Amino acid sequence: MFNDIGALELVTIVVLAILIFGPDKLPKVIQDVSGFIRKIRAFSDSAKQDIRSELGPEFKDFEFEDLNPKTFIRKQLTENEDLQELRSSFDLRKELNEVTDAVNSRETGQAAPASPASATPAAATAPDLLKKPVAPAQEPRTPFDADAT
Repeated sequence: MFNDIGALELVTIVVLAILIFGPDKLPKVIQDVSGFIRKIRAFSDSAKQDIRSELGPEFKDFEFEDLNPKTFIRKQLTENEDLQELRSSFDLRKELNEVTDAVNSRETGQAAPASPASATPAAATAPDLLKKPVAPAQEPRTPFDADAT
């Protein structure tokens, strides 16, 4: 929780505490705050134990930290065997190389057009996906009248 507090911030907090509470009352305030924190931790631990006992033996390995969405997702992604198998079988570089080869072979195949006599009937009926569509004929624009608007 306080991992990012530096030395300068800590010294500033101590100086402010001395100025606010005074050097006479500061030890008593520190004892009261630490006792309050201990009570909160004890209450939290007892509540966790009560919840675990009420859930039953099937939730013995239940951790409350797993309720954090980041922790839950990380745990599910790292412990799931199906995902581990999928990760190991999927090679992104191999897939990208296959796609690149397919695109490059299509470009080289388009450079040398085939004669229509040698085209098969199935190829003749298949649409040409690389052909650009013909632009529709331009319709005459209606005149704009600024006074009419």
